[in-house]
Amino acid sequence: MANLLKEFKSFIYKGSAIDMAVGIIVGSVMTGMVNSLVKDVLMPPIGLLIGGVDFSSLFIVLAGGEPGAHYTTVAAANAAGATTMNLGTFMNTVVSFLITMFAIFILVKIVNKTRDKKATTTHTCPYCKSTIDITATKCPHCCSDVKPGKIIAAEESDLKKSIKNIKKIAEKNLKKIKVKSKK
Repeated sequence: MANLLKEFKSFIYKGSAIDMAVGIIVGSVMTGMVNSLVKDVLMPPIGLLIGGVDFSSLFIVLAGGEPGAHYTTVAAANAAGATTMNLGTFMNTVVSFLITMFAIFILVKIVNKTRDKKATTTHTCPYCKSTIDITATKCPHCCSDVKPGKIIAAEESDLKKSIKNIKKIAEKNLKKIKVKSKK
């Protein structure tokens, strides 16, 4: 049971699990907002620029309906029994998808900047694919000669580095303020 919990903790802390969770949550929360942004804000001006086209009403009648009829809306075509291919709805969905994915990309990029980079002390044997110490010259599993690598030290996240820099600047300015106030 302890091993299972350890594996679960490792899974949770891996970037891909957190990235996936963030994507799902942000995607579900933003769906309505992004759909409105695309349908109500972005597509009308684009439609005007290319000749006054309302993207939500772009469709092709595939079959059915009244012979020779010209329908102005998908609803009217469907009410007359026509089968339609709704190209405008699809275009709105594609634009919504791209905006949502860009927002998720930016959010994941921000989250990744808050993570510390761990030290690299192991690598994979090129022959048996076992994990071995990075300084090893012989694989303990298959006894193959391997090239040793260099240990890469742990590194603080960009966020922690920035906070430390701000703290140093603030402390330096506080010292100047204290010196001036004592005079």
